[in-house]
Amino acid sequence: MWNWIKSLFTKGKNKVEKTMENKNEKNHIENLLKAWENSTPRKTMFEGEKYYRGEQAILNKKRTTFDAEGGERELRNLINSKIIDNQYSKLVDQKVNYLVGKPITFKCDNEEYLKKLKTVFDKSFHRKFKYITENALNTGIGWLYPYYDENGEFKIRRFDSTEILPVYKSKDKEELEMVIRLYKELVLGTSQVLEKVEVYKRDGVDRYIRKQSILTTEILNIPYVTYAGEEEQGYNWEKLPFIPFRYNQQEIPLIARVKSIQDAINEILSTFHDNMAEDSRKTLLVLVNYDGSSLEEFVNMKEMGVIKVSTVDGTQGDVKALQLKVDTNNYKTALEVLKRALIENGRGFDAKDERMGANPNQMNIQSMYADIDLDANNMETEFQAALEQLIWFVNVHLGMGEDVDLQVIFDRDVLVNETQTIENIQKSIGILSSETLISQHPYIDDPKKEIERVKKEKEERIDQYNNAFPNTGSGMNGQEE
Repeated sequence: MWNWIKSLFTKGKNKVEKTMENKNEKNHIENLLKAWENSTPRKTMFEGEKYYRGEQAILNKKRTTFDAEGGERELRNLINSKIIDNQYSKLVDQKVNYLVGKPITFKCDNEEYLKKLKTVFDKSFHRKFKYITENALNTGIGWLYPYYDENGEFKIRRFDSTEILPVYKSKDKEELEMVIRLYKELVLGTSQVLEKVEVYKRDGVDRYIRKQSILTTEILNIPYVTYAGEEEQGYNWEKLPFIPFRYNQQEIPLIARVKSIQDAINEILSTFHDNMAEDSRKTLLVLVNYDGSSLEEFVNMKEMGVIKVSTVDGTQGDVKALQLKVDTNNYKTALEVLKRALIENGRGFDAKDERMGANPNQMNIQSMYADIDLDANNMETEFQAALEQLIWFVNVHLGMGEDVDLQVIFDRDVLVNETQTIENIQKSIGILSSETLISQHPYIDDPKKEIERVKKEKEERIDQYNNAFPNTGSGMNGQEE
């Protein structure tokens, strides 16, 4: 098998431990990193991941007022609620589990090839595939990297999207020229943090240490694969082993669609709690003979919870309160509108939709899933293309030289009216094949296994029937023929 694999690799160059001769390329990489490091797309990537974890803008909320000069200052003694209703993370989880909640399946006439594929696309890969889908939604793109570890075992690694700067050969982003990885690493046994750069190209991997945006050479031309035969030799893939899993063509994260709505939901809830928890904010104070020189001084006294009054011209000073009623219905209506807007703009679905009554028909279910289906169709198109690239590397590893007709199937986690589906299957008996009908049954996970079970049960019933009426070889009257 190794001979076949070597035929798809190019022979690697020797490692180099000296300053890179091509300074223009080195300067080009430094300039690319500077432009990308603090760019808006990368900041949005971090923002998507933070919002998913619950680190949202409401945490910076302050209660403020104006001073005598019209400047703004913070009121520190007032209740300042910072409530997060993380509808965004719910939307991401909804999309992940809808599209890849169930393992992807492969369809191929070559049974032996399918068995080999299962050794790579196992349960561990399915978990990784869910993570990469989550990355794609939060940052706009996820990255998988096929490689051989130090033990010579074929592995598939997931890279942090915020560390990866892809450089494409053209604007259509069909082919990678190189991939730059920028990451930080703690020096073992110390508190020192090094900034490292890896540049992945067709002729191998270059590694650098970055100090104040300047690259210093560590090692160049590291081969992707090392074959430890009679004489150790490095080899490189014929293709750059980085596979992008895009959320959409523009690689725009989901947070870009819904951030303002998520912030508004948090703001409404936090303000509502402030108003309900603080009595003084639900009243208007009427001052009579207030012993103060300015409204600013009164605001300060109110913040401390004490107000000083006086007697002027025989009139006793007083403070009266006009009670303000907080209308909870206004907040409730605003929240309902915002949550509906977040679902629509994020293209999700509402599991509490009124269409999901006691026994919803399939048309209502399909209507509820229309938006998330639209998004899932776009993602599946991108993911199918990415999986095709990944399977090329898997085929090299498996030693599959010939072209194989392989179909990748995403089994979406769609809610169905089981009763209606079973009735439609029963009505289709005699029109469609048993295999097709069994594959559509809501109780079946593995159609092939179920077909084998049905076949086995039929054979057992025939055996039971034959045993109940054994062939004695007798004629009609019990006479031997």
